[in-house]
Amino acid sequence: MNKDILIHFEGDSAAVAILEERRLMEVYPPHGDENHLLGNIYLGKVENVLPGMQAAFVNIGLEKNSFLYVEDVLAPMAAYASPAQEGKERRAINELVKKGQQLTVQIFKEPSGTKGARVTMHPSLPGRYLVLLPCGDYIAVSRRIEDEAERERLKNLIREELPPHMGAIIRTVAENASADPLLNDLRTLVKEWKRILGKAAKSNAPMLLHSDMDQLRRVIRSANPADPGNILVASEADFERVEDVINAVAPGLRSHLKLQESKNLFQDYDVYAQMERALARKVWLPSGGYIIVDQVEALTAIDVNTGKYVGESNLNDTVFKTNMEAVVEIARQLRLRNIGGIIIIDFIDMEEDEDREKLLKALEEEMKKDRIRVTVMGMTQLGLVELTRKKNGHDLTSLVEKECSCCGGKGRVPVFPKPRA
Repeated sequence: MNKDILIHFEGDSAAVAILEERRLMEVYPPHGDENHLLGNIYLGKVENVLPGMQAAFVNIGLEKNSFLYVEDVLAPMAAYASPAQEGKERRAINELVKKGQQLTVQIFKEPSGTKGARVTMHPSLPGRYLVLLPCGDYIAVSRRIEDEAERERLKNLIREELPPHMGAIIRTVAENASADPLLNDLRTLVKEWKRILGKAAKSNAPMLLHSDMDQLRRVIRSANPADPGNILVASEADFERVEDVINAVAPGLRSHLKLQESKNLFQDYDVYAQMERALARKVWLPSGGYIIVDQVEALTAIDVNTGKYVGESNLNDTVFKTNMEAVVEIARQLRLRNIGGIIIIDFIDMEEDEDREKLLKALEEEMKKDRIRVTVMGMTQLGLVELTRKKNGHDLTSLVEKECSCCGGKGRVPVFPKPRA
């Protein structure tokens, strides 16, 4: 599959679009970094400990205090008072942290609505080839690396260099990589963690200790050289800026960088129009069916309908084809809108168990293309498909749209007259 990355600069800020066969799959608008807090590491101060909620509120310098749950204070095995009590009584939050205590924490769920950020004391530092887990004490390999011999090679390579009591997650782009870039990546991350600890020891809370790369660097860092396609920019000046980023973050992508002179690369590739269509509540499918996407704070609900499609032979075939088209579009919508959390899908009812099994299998295969972890839970007793997608920063809607001043985000306005003052 041909996968292109388009980069368009607006001043000092870069907008990035990822296309597969010229279809928009992911988009990162300019100035998106202004709201990006995910992965930031802070020295925070405990403002309040709530034993009844098994949580603490930690001041990290943001508008709202962050939320630290007991499970995010210690490693899972350490969450119990002793090994003998595992599975029984857990340690209380007030045994682990005290009011006024300074803690090094990392944001893993950004603030949204009335909620502050959720933080953890188990930080992770992402690099090009791996993610360092300073408190991890284990080595994991991306599930997309399927060759067992390669998985073992990578584990053994990292294990020899990894400091004691640290862990690592080896990323997909590490597959078949030589030892030098992998180990250099590991050494850089270990050095950065030592710098963070040193800064924390000399600082007073609240204090930002570490922020992740900017938007452009994060996209380049995650790109896989094995994917066909190009990294396209529209001017010589942009070419030089992106070339510097590639040389610093992912030199293996240098041959993918191409200059395609244009007044507006996003307009040439129909990015703006595709984004507008994709953000609509109703999204049409190729055959004439459509899906309805409704996002609320607790979850996202997606409804599938046959719409204009009346089929050619019988009802079962019409329903099955519409559902299968919806699978592809739903997977795309989750990536494009960056929807996280619980997703409930109401596919059109199918009579045959075999068709339902094919549908779930197709959904799982489409979700494997997503770089964010997606778990398909299966079909509920009511015939709804439930899945979860890991939250990874702000959803696209919150970045490119604002709440309506008339209806307050409801999407409806009252039709009855207001009483006169």
